[in-house]
Amino acid sequence: MKIYRVGGAVRDKLLNYPCFENDWVVVGSSPEEMIKLGYQPVGNDFPVFINAETGEEYALARTERKSGVGYQGFTFHTAPNISLEDDLIRRDLTINAIAEDEDGHIIDPYGGREDLSQKVLRHVSNAFVEDPLRVLRVARFAARYHHLGFTVAPETQTLMKSIVNSGELTHLAVERVWKETDRALCEQSPDLFIQTLRDCGALAALLPEVNNLFGVAQRADYHPEIDTGIHTLMALQQAAILSDKPAIRFAVLVHDLGKGITPDHILPSHSGHEARGLPLVKAVCDRLKAPNEHRQLAMTVTEFHLLCHKARELQPDTLLSLLKTVGALKSSTKLEDFLTCCTADAKGRTGFENSDYPSTPYLRAATKALQGIDISDIVNSGISGAEIGEQLALRQTDILQQLKDNYQL
Repeated sequence: MKIYRVGGAVRDKLLNYPCFENDWVVVGSSPEEMIKLGYQPVGNDFPVFINAETGEEYALARTERKSGVGYQGFTFHTAPNISLEDDLIRRDLTINAIAEDEDGHIIDPYGGREDLSQKVLRHVSNAFVEDPLRVLRVARFAARYHHLGFTVAPETQTLMKSIVNSGELTHLAVERVWKETDRALCEQSPDLFIQTLRDCGALAALLPEVNNLFGVAQRADYHPEIDTGIHTLMALQQAAILSDKPAIRFAVLVHDLGKGITPDHILPSHSGHEARGLPLVKAVCDRLKAPNEHRQLAMTVTEFHLLCHKARELQPDTLLSLLKTVGALKSSTKLEDFLTCCTADAKGRTGFENSDYPSTPYLRAATKALQGIDISDIVNSGISGAEIGEQLALRQTDILQQLKDNYQL
């Protein structure tokens, strides 16, 4: 029985890149022996065991055979005579098919270290095409390592296109699609996840609402980059700079979906795209089963990002309504998340990447002014019920008018 560290932990150690989890492969053992040694079995698909002391997963070396559709369409075989090389060859990329023994020696039968050196994401074998989830995984690794100079090998791109053309992506469970997408959006270059999916045709299959943004023109005076899809990628880049929150990055990704269905006769204007986008954002969230935090922020940003951009111009009653709808008066976190998304949108334009976003300090100032209102005199005046709310609203709009008249950066 031999135990090897495998996959991401080895890859990132060789890259000197942060990694916070270990995966282990056990060669020359059996389920019975693992249980006897105190490992706890989990899962039904193939023998995986938990080390009670570390909580880390130990999987018996295995081979696999395609037996159905989708990433679950495989029959696995484990036995003491299955070698480490047999196990590693079933993996997706050469850089993930590297192992390390207990003495720190590297076992690299498929050229993973060379591909790390050459900064190439390359498939291990042609069995790559049997698992459609690998399209998303490669795109995620492209997002993870783009800043280090990694690119997808042309022959791997070809296989990714083959998977898309086979229709296998339609058999992926939405939970797995969401998991990979959410993880990819948290990587250092989430825009490369979207671009890589688009390059192989997978974006049209998985996120057609986002794919439809590419090639759609915008007014050059507002958007010098012109193409709405390019703007979306640029905004996503800015979101990654501004925040590591996945909900923020997701909201920025989908905030302009309405521009993908703008009627031709009003292009390059996109008047009303906010309202047009809401059903599309809802459809994406429903289809991917996005968490409520992602959904709520995405819907709010989609509907109100233009109002945020025009905050200094808004009349007090409109500004008050915006702040209430965003949730600014109840939660500073909701306000800041909304402002971060709108900032990313504003900066995600050619030539505006380093510009200030004046709506942020203005809306913060407005929120602070409203939170400082004392209504004790209103309550003590003897009025009650709805009338208190009416008087408060009058006082709030008066405060916001004063801010509008006297505000200075």
